[in-house]
Order: sequence, then C-alpha cells, then structure tokens
Amino acid sequence: MKKKKLYIGFIIIFILISIGIIAGKNDKVELLKEADFYKKLKHNLVKCELCPNYCVLKDGETGICKVRKNIGGKLYSLVYNQPIAIHIDPIEKKPLFHFYPKSYALSIATVGCNLRCIFCQNWQISQTDPKDVTPDHYTPIEIVDLAKKYKCKSIAFTYTEPTIFYEYMLDIAKLAREEGIKTVLVTCGYINPEPLRKLAKYIDAANVDLKGSKKFYREYTTGKVQPVLECLKILDELGVWLEITNLVIPQANDNTDDIRQMCCWIKDNLGVSYPLHFSRFSPQYKLLNRPPTPLKTLVKAREIALEQGIKYVYIGNISTDAENTYCPHCGKLLIKREGYQISEINIENNKCRFCGEKIEGVWK
Repeated sequence: MKKKKLYIGFIIIFILISIGIIAGKNDKVELLKEADFYKKLKHNLVKCELCPNYCVLKDGETGICKVRKNIGGKLYSLVYNQPIAIHIDPIEKKPLFHFYPKSYALSIATVGCNLRCIFCQNWQISQTDPKDVTPDHYTPIEIVDLAKKYKCKSIAFTYTEPTIFYEYMLDIAKLAREEGIKTVLVTCGYINPEPLRKLAKYIDAANVDLKGSKKFYREYTTGKVQPVLECLKILDELGVWLEITNLVIPQANDNTDDIRQMCCWIKDNLGVSYPLHFSRFSPQYKLLNRPPTPLKTLVKAREIALEQGIKYVYIGNISTDAENTYCPHCGKLLIKREGYQISEINIENNKCRFCGEKIEGVWK
C-alpha cells in the first residue's frame, strides 16, 4: 500500500511539473510580442515585411537582425520590453543640432540590427544575439515615466538600429506623444515604406545615416542604398525634422565625386535646409585596417556640401569650428558648441538675432 501511495505521489508530482513546464513555455511565448508587418506562408514559413531584407524564415529561425523569430508559424519580436541600453544624452549626441538645443534625450536601444556593416561603430550591441545578453526590463509606460522623471525633452531610439525593435518603439512613441514628450529616431533608414509611414506619425525628428553610394553599400554592408533614399524622402514628405549623417571612411566613401553626388541628391530631393553631418571614422569591428579619417578629408567634404548650397554642414567626432552653427546669410555665430556642450545661442523666434534670417530647425 505504501508503495502504491508513493507511486501515485510520484505521478502527481510529475503531472504538476509537466503542467508547470508547459505553462512556462506558454508564458515565455506570451512574454514575446507578435511582430507587425509579416506574412504567413505555407509549411509554417513566415516572411518578414518590416525591412527590405524580406527574410523568409522556417519555424525556429531568426532573421538577419537576430531579434525576430518564427515560433510555430508566427513571427515574434525577441526584444520587446528588453532594452540593453538606457542613458540620458544631450540631444547634440544623436547628432541633432537643430532640434531643441541644450535639451536631453532619454536614449534607449535593444540588441540587434538589420544591416551587417563591417565598420559598425556600436557592434558590441548591434551585432549581438539576444540570448547572449542580460537586458533590462522596461515596459513602454515605464520608459515614458523615466523620461518624465528625469525631465527629458525627448526619447531617442538610438545606438543600434531602432527598426528591429519596431513594436516596442512604436508603443513608446504613442505614449510619449500623449505625454507631450518628443521622439527621435536615429536610424540607418533601412525600413519599408508602410511601417515607416505608420511610425512617422509619432516621430518628431530623425537622424538618418546615409552611408554612401550603391557601390559602397554593396561592398561594406548587407543592404542597398535605394531604400535609405526612399526613407529620407518619406520622412521629409511627412514633416519629420531631418538631419543626415555620413560617416566618412578612408578609401571607402571619401571620394570627392561620390560626396558631391550625394550632396546633389540631397539638394535635389530634400532641399538645402536640413543639416548634414560628416562624421569621423575610427577603426571598429571588422574594418581595422583603415586609419581614422584625416581632418582635411572632412573639411573637404564640408566644402563640397557648402558649394552645393547646403546651408548647415557640420563635422563630427572631432573638435573643430565646424561644430558651430553660423548664419547662412550674415555668417555670424549662432550656436557655439564644444563637444556636446553649448555656451552660446543667438537664435530668437527661429531667426538669426543679428540679421533676421530664418534659421531652419525646431527651436524653443
């Protein structure tokens, strides 16, 4: 009899453990977020339609980004509510030079990226698999509450590629809009038009990384330039404040003809009023055989942009006078910057204090 009771007890314990395990598995799936913008295919395949990679995934596979996974014929985000980085940054660090200067942004990122640039400057988190890190856990409302607590003017989706944590970003941006907090997208621009248009309704400013020519994208990234150009045009069309960054890499995208062609495209398609940042490269990730960008190369790039009529052209990642903002009409100093610190602002009512010229941007 004792053996029978003991046997029955083991069966009950086994059943309870089994139920617990099953519940645990279901809870794990429920903790994930079903992805937006994907299509179910035959044989439990899914096709992600968030970005131009259009990954087709078997059950159990993840996309190029490493953070979107086919689980049982549904596509899930593996990083919803799971930021790997949360910091308070000067808005100038994004870089955004014409968007609420001297304000602060609550900056967040998850792991992952939908490009595999061999020169990635944040590769430690952008090229990492989510299973290899221990993230924080913050819901969208908790992120917004943090921004309010620390009196941040904006929330910036940055560091890695925000497209890959799209659902998390969108939910945060919607709540931020309700609370009067601005939102900033720092992106490679590799996103499809439909999800971008949906997101842009809740984005106030964006810095888009325009990396180079078709040839450059083909040789140094896993993407193409055309979707990035389309992203820029859509953001402009929808009234999102834009700034553009070009990381200038020696022997890669520092050819003066390519830089001139890029500046011409910007002028012809976006106008001349959006700031353009030429940023200094430092050897990172898989591109360690190139030197840091010489200052003279950056200065030349800036000269080319100014010759094409672009009003506000900056040099980043190195301290020069080209960090400052000057009036395109009278040439007077409007904003004096030293790194991310601002010591002087001469813009009043969106105009140069000296000559009255309109200065494009989003000011106080």
